Amino acid sequence: MSILIGFDLLDRQIVDLAGEAVGKVDDVELTVDVGEHGERVPRITALLVGPQALGRRLGGRLGRWISGVAGRLHPAANPDPLRIPWDIVAEREHPVESGSAVRLTVRRELLTEPALEEWLREHVIEHIPGAHRAGN
Repeated sequence: MSILIGFDLLDRQIVDLAGEAVGKVDDVELTVDVGEHGERVPRITALLVGPQALGRRLGGRLGRWISGVAGRLHPAANPDPLRIPWDIVAEREHPVESGSAVRLTVRRELLTEPALEEWLREHVIEHIPGAHRAGN
């Protein structure tokens, strides 16, 4: 199996089992295994979503700025990005073959909501007039 991470995964929309948007793939977590001949074989273990993951991926001044702003808005001291295990990606060999989105085998309610998104929803979005109708 061969996946071009930059082409097949990064910046792709992630949708749940019902077709609801979860976020975009901001980075990918890799683990290095040892192959049958002693070679190092990288494998994808998770998709990372959120400004912390994007900032780390971009690096440089822009990446530090994105991570810094997200960190200041986040209620936790050292926020981690949303981590979606690779084993709940529906088509792991060809993740975007049937369209431009990465599809999951579970509904988004089963995923941990990133604390920053929860905080923004409770403290900002819910105070916008008409925001309660946005999901309808």
